Amino acid sequence: MSAQAFLTVVVGSWREEPLLHGTRSSRQLRRVNTPGHSRRGTVLCAEVPEHGDKDNQPAPLGTTAKKLSSATTPLAAVLDIDQVMKILPHRFPFLLVDKVIAFEPGKRAVAVKNVTMNEPQFTGHFPDRPIMPGVLMVEAMAQVGGIVALQPPVTEGSSEFFFAGVDGVRFRKPVLPGDTLVMEMELTSLKKKFGIVKMEGKAFVDGQLAVEGSFLFSVRV
Repeated sequence: MSAQAFLTVVVGSWREEPLLHGTRSSRQLRRVNTPGHSRRGTVLCAEVPEHGDKDNQPAPLGTTAKKLSSATTPLAAVLDIDQVMKILPHRFPFLLVDKVIAFEPGKRAVAVKNVTMNEPQFTGHFPDRPIMPGVLMVEAMAQVGGIVALQPPVTEGSSEFFFAGVDGVRFRKPVLPGDTLVMEMELTSLKKKFGIVKMEGKAFVDGQLAVEGSFLFSVRV
């Protein structure tokens, strides 16, 4: 993959496209209506800078708030926070999914956690250098897994969902207040008879891998 790429978000799928020269800045989005498709063919494209991207720099002095806001337009939600709360049982201060931006029933979900300084964990972790605890990043990813597991065709939505284990978790970079954690959980194994669900997960900040691992869940209907 080149130093810059478009990560194209399609309702129901993801794909990568090469970045064309002369396109807009790294935080901007564009809507594309795929020819010959219905409304489901509408895609959202966001340029994802990799490590060392020259575009990932502070804005020039004098840049207006209006211009900056247009350059940081967020990805549209497939499931907003109200819909997320109808699926997940978690509530403040332990609901760690703000919205879902891509969802494939029975396969995977991509969701966003906006990390802010007013969250209680930063009072003690750490007072002089706030860093999102690794266990909370893993928990946030597990909740994204719940978005997949607590809906058809995996379950009928009235199930209980338990975090059963993790394996091979690696933390690649610190996640700080002000970061947007973009998490992807993909179902790799489902044994309905035994209520066992396995998933692979990755989470990114500004296009850089922050954490990855394998997840095990127990589902009771």
